[in-house]
Amino acid sequence: MKQEAKAIQATKYWLLKTVIGFNFCPFAKRELIRNSIDYQVSDTLQTEDALYQLMEVFKRLDHHKTIETSLLIFERGFAKFEDYLDLLDYANQLLEQEDYTGIYQIASFHPNYIFDGVDQDDASNYTNRSPYPILHILREASLEKALQHLENPEEIPERNISLAQEKGTRVFEKVLEKAFHQ
Repeated sequence: MKQEAKAIQATKYWLLKTVIGFNFCPFAKRELIRNSIDYQVSDTLQTEDALYQLMEVFKRLDHHKTIETSLLIFERGFAKFEDYLDLLDYANQLLEQEDYTGIYQIASFHPNYIFDGVDQDDASNYTNRSPYPILHILREASLEKALQHLENPEEIPERNISLAQEKGTRVFEKVLEKAFHQ
């Protein structure tokens, strides 16, 4: 199996077992079932190249309305969380510079994700830990529409953190380990 296919397969497994399995994102299951998630794999190690690829994702979403959300998966680059955070900052600047603010939103996932002020080993970090560094591009209008149908959507992050802490780090570590052996 090609490396790109492995990255997508591992990401899909993580989505199914963690994001959907623990309902961290109440909208993900619908999009997985509808097959409206776009997976793009990058092997770049350079921030500039990653931003060009992100721009291509924006354009792809502009032209393909059936794609609800896109995951830009970095199979080799941005393994250091600090480097990834720099990329995320540049990605959000690009979003603003290209007038995509209010159209798209970027969510962030990384194998070593650590929330500011939280211990590295805290289970809450697994709400944003993924097999690979990922920039998740969402359509903001769709997100707002979906949120209207949820009771207390502002409580999602706190609920996810509580659930992650209740389950414990080992549960999520196992999912990430298995993601690479699919």
